[in-house]
Amino acid sequence: QVQLAESGGGLVQPGGSLRLSCAASGSIFSFDTMGWYRQAPGQQRELVAVISRGGSTNYADSVKGRFTISRDYAKITVYLQMNSLNPTDTAVYSCNVRWGTRNYWGQGTQVTVSS
Repeated sequence: QVQLAESGGGLVQPGGSLRLSCAASGSIFSFDTMGWYRQAPGQQRELVAVISRGGSTNYADSVKGRFTISRDYAKITVYLQMNSLNPTDTAVYSCNVRWGTRNYWGQGTQVTVSS
């Protein structure tokens, strides 16, 4: 069994920053990609950023230049540094880990950007 423990969400003012973390534990010893997705109320879930085991990254156009994804391979942990947040970034952010045919999701953490 694999668990993904997310942390770092919360309420922040426009222009502020947050750092999300997601640590995998249990029967997982590697990964192919780790990433973050988000879903705002009434909208479909969308990719925010993904990083491969080798460190290659891919970002949604809406977050390029503001968000940075990184990973600690040994700890099977992924981070998302979010800067210059604006109200359109408000959503539930979920961690995703893919390893071969396996696909794991975290429960999600709420990020709210509001004054």
